[in-house]
Amino acid sequence: MRLSTRIALSAAVIVPVLALATNYLLLDWFTGDLRAEQERQLRSRATTLTHNAQAYLQAVEAGHPVAARNARRRLVVSSPDVGFRLRAPGGVVAAGPRHDPALSLPDEAREPVVLDGAGPGGTKWLVMSRRVTPPNGTPPDRPNLWMYSPDTAYRAQLARVRHRILTVALLSAPVTGAIAWLIASRATLPLRRLQHRANGLDPRSTVLRLDHTPSGVTEVDDLAGTLRTVLARYDEQAARAGEALETARSFAAAASHEMRNPLTSMRTNLDVLTEYPDLDAADREEVLADLAREQARLLGLLGMLRTLAQGDLVEADAFTTLDLGALVRACVRDLRRSHPGALPTVRAADGLLVHAWQEGLRSAVDNLLINAWTHGRTRTGDARMEVTLRAVQGFGAPAAVLTVDDHGTGVPPELREAVFRRFHRSRDSPGSGLGLTLVAQQVALHQGRIVATDRPDGTPGARFEVRLPVTGVQDVTHTLPLLRRDWLTAAD
Repeated sequence: MRLSTRIALSAAVIVPVLALATNYLLLDWFTGDLRAEQERQLRSRATTLTHNAQAYLQAVEAGHPVAARNARRRLVVSSPDVGFRLRAPGGVVAAGPRHDPALSLPDEAREPVVLDGAGPGGTKWLVMSRRVTPPNGTPPDRPNLWMYSPDTAYRAQLARVRHRILTVALLSAPVTGAIAWLIASRATLPLRRLQHRANGLDPRSTVLRLDHTPSGVTEVDDLAGTLRTVLARYDEQAARAGEALETARSFAAAASHEMRNPLTSMRTNLDVLTEYPDLDAADREEVLADLAREQARLLGLLGMLRTLAQGDLVEADAFTTLDLGALVRACVRDLRRSHPGALPTVRAADGLLVHAWQEGLRSAVDNLLINAWTHGRTRTGDARMEVTLRAVQGFGAPAAVLTVDDHGTGVPPELREAVFRRFHRSRDSPGSGLGLTLVAQQVALHQGRIVATDRPDGTPGARFEVRLPVTGVQDVTHTLPLLRRDWLTAAD
């Protein structure tokens, strides 16, 4: 059922009910007013009837027949709409509306009282009584004048009013329903337009999205905004699902391609051990060492691919505020424990807060240090390196600059961009060729940049410099946009 029809039916029911309730409340007040008016009229007539009754009784008591007839005539015609009954010496005088014979008139009723007539539908009567005494006469021991007025007049008025109320209520139902339907149809027009525009939108089969012009109706505009947000979230999630699928495919392809040679070498070494069980100790040790190196290479390759895939799929809510100085010092301590021959020196400023993904940024710093330990040895095998973290001011925004200097042969100028590509490694490199790629990926995710240069002091060696934006506060209320997310899936 359409919304406009629901509103019309609701109005067609509610409005007559409210009208009936309101009118019957007013009718109750009107009934009270009519009864009060009838009582006022009865009091007024009672005054006139009492005066004329006294004149009649005086004429009767004085023995003047002519005066008595005249007084009786005045008494009868003085109030034709109110009945009365007078007990007089010459008999009972009555005129006006006749009450029910079974109605018992009260002895004391100086104010109007209500008496019910005979039968369930009998007429109600307003009754008053008086003791009428002629001048110089003896007061009667009980009332001798009764005045009564039926309620038929105002009951007829009430019946007409009730009939009109019911008629208006019955007529108002269809009229109210039609008017409400017209108003509701007009009011829901922006909603129907929005429904018409949204009916053809299927995010699975079309790239069209909701085109909404503000209608001025707050609820409709809010609903349109919600629909657009939902569709945008669907597009975002669909894109993320596509990225995840592509990342999984690239992970499988890269793993199968890069693992082929290590696995072939390991199989060859295993065949050698199987076919030559009596291999001398020196050759056996060499084969086992080669197996260990290939196994370590496989583990490193899988770990790097996993971390690259995580970087491509990381969400913005994984970022938090980190102390970069504390993170760098923790990485240096771990390098000293895992590589006893490493001789790093570190100078890291405190209080440099960055908005970062802790796991990703930690892996980036670790790989920078491992790269310096692997490729930055001196001719004597010395693995010295200098790690420096400082704050700089650039273009009005503070930044943190991390430099790692080694004492190796350095990076030739023509290879300073290529070293960050996937699987780029020198012939004698023991690594997977993904360490610096992972560093570049994480730096890009953190809105920074990395460059490879010579050592500034002119001595042999390479310098890797990372620049990251600094937040300067503990709580960051917004997240930085994630930039390039295809480090594992992009073509080389």
